[in-house]
Amino acid sequence: MSKSSVASRLSSAGSECFNRLERWFEARVVPPLRRFGEFAFVAAVRDALPYSFAVLILALVAILLIAPMPGAFFSRSFGLRLSNALLPAFGIMAPTLVIGVAYFYARRARVSAIAMLGGCALAFFFALPRPFGPSVLTYLRALGPSGLFLTLLVCGGVAFAIAATHRSWLGATLAAATFALLTQLHISIAAGVTAALVPLAHLGDSYVALLVIVLVETLLWTAGIHGPATLAAVVTPLYLALQAQNTAAYSHHQPLPHIVVVSLFLFVFPGGAGATLPLAVLLALSRVTRLRRIGRVALIPAFFNVNEPLIFGAPIVLNPYLAIPFIIAPLVLATITYAAVAFGAVARPAFYMPSSLSTFVSTYLATLDPRAVALVVVNIAVAALIYLPFVRAYERHEVQPA
Repeated sequence: MSKSSVASRLSSAGSECFNRLERWFEARVVPPLRRFGEFAFVAAVRDALPYSFAVLILALVAILLIAPMPGAFFSRSFGLRLSNALLPAFGIMAPTLVIGVAYFYARRARVSAIAMLGGCALAFFFALPRPFGPSVLTYLRALGPSGLFLTLLVCGGVAFAIAATHRSWLGATLAAATFALLTQLHISIAAGVTAALVPLAHLGDSYVALLVIVLVETLLWTAGIHGPATLAAVVTPLYLALQAQNTAAYSHHQPLPHIVVVSLFLFVFPGGAGATLPLAVLLALSRVTRLRRIGRVALIPAFFNVNEPLIFGAPIVLNPYLAIPFIIAPLVLATITYAAVAFGAVARPAFYMPSSLSTFVSTYLATLDPRAVALVVVNIAVAALIYLPFVRAYERHEVQPA
């Protein structure tokens, strides 16, 4: 038997195996995903996110222009300037998402739009972290990490109250009054989110810590919470300290002591949280016009680990078709990466590199090991295989008549 014949049979077997997996996925997984995606509130969030993302971009540009940092606008500090402006922009995005979710939910659930909007606006105001100030920009920066979570929580609460009472005005009033009561009791929802994440800091440099951090960050993003920003106050100081110890050991020609450091996450999140670089490529090649446009717009930013266009444009938030691989893919990549580094197949990251650099560049500079680039290529290929059946299912969902 010729080699080409064997290769052909292996290729055919592999294709048939993938087709069986895709049919199983379509028969077993897609129906519950479709039912979840058809819930009025979930659909309202999905409808509202692209509009609020446009506000995020406008707010980001406005903050960059109105409150610039010292130095030339396009300078070495531009990445820092952009990072500092992103969280306040999320703070501005949150109230606009309140309006969008309230409007689209009222239209889908056929309830009073005025009652829904009024209840959501009041509940959101009462749920905002206190105290206000000391300046608008400082407050927006503090609101940014949890602002979208507050939006989903208050709008979901108002929607639930209206559905439970079967009265638009009564349900909206009860929901707003509940959040007002929480404020009077000095219960901060935003502070509760941060406090719940404190135990992560005690996990340290371990495989379990890596998995938990990756899982929590992606779960937060799928709920509309800025995962990296929310975890930053708890996790970043610890892993930057471990990164500094690796750098010091390298400079003294000593073995690097730690595996899980800040720069290790560069291997886990090619394209940004959720490892979305292959997702951007798959969507850019999609047969569905809307998804193809989003993928092409998101493709270049994805090479520099900026994936908000995908998270809010596709969207990934509260979209089970894409949220599931968004969570699974980084967990798999974290396992591959940890094993590769732990067994010495790739050098431990010695230097901190900003995530705004392309993953192919940053991972090499962090390790000074050419094998790091090969590991990134493997991770991207694995993530693409994980995303592919979900993207196919989402394409079929998109082309179905409403």
